[in-house]
Amino acid sequence: MSKSINACLRYSKAHSAPLSILIMFKVTTRTFVAAGIGAAIFFVLDRFVALPVFANTTFGLQYGILGLFAVIFGPITGFLVAFIGHTLNDLTYGAPWWSWIFADGILGLLVGLLVNRIKIASEPFTGRKIVLFNIWQIVANIICWGVIAPLGDILIYKEPANKVFTQGLVASIGDIISMGVIGTILLVAYSHTIVKPGSLKKED
Repeated sequence: MSKSINACLRYSKAHSAPLSILIMFKVTTRTFVAAGIGAAIFFVLDRFVALPVFANTTFGLQYGILGLFAVIFGPITGFLVAFIGHTLNDLTYGAPWWSWIFADGILGLLVGLLVNRIKIASEPFTGRKIVLFNIWQIVANIICWGVIAPLGDILIYKEPANKVFTQGLVASIGDIISMGVIGTILLVAYSHTIVKPGSLKKED
């Protein structure tokens, strides 16, 4: 009997990582509803609240919202929130700038990978998890704005390298601050609204 139990435990551990990845990327109605709400908020903040800081580069509050939705709902929702929200914003000015739209989507996806590490809906958002969130969002922002967006500008739009890498640097700094400050505040606030399993005690 004990051998059977041990075998089951070993199987569970061996397959827990692939299973958690599948769950992370599972697409449901909830995914699209959350993405629609998040993209709408992202668009409004990007369109009406963003502050210009450099050539075609702004500082926006929408990245705090992106961090919140990505950590709660996962990478697919994170990608869709940023991709759709950014596309809608670009359409109000003219043609979409696809290299930055794609980079934004990847940023949401990367931050959403934390969903199974932070587990904000079922576990406290501790200081350790706050540090994890911010270290990862810094890395994700650097990848997206320091590499993906500038290379896309060069390859697709033939933009000068010195211009696009400067834009990427400015964008990464602004988005790191926005997601780090506003995103952390929103996640802490959200965590406090969730009743964690086992937190309620039966009263006599």
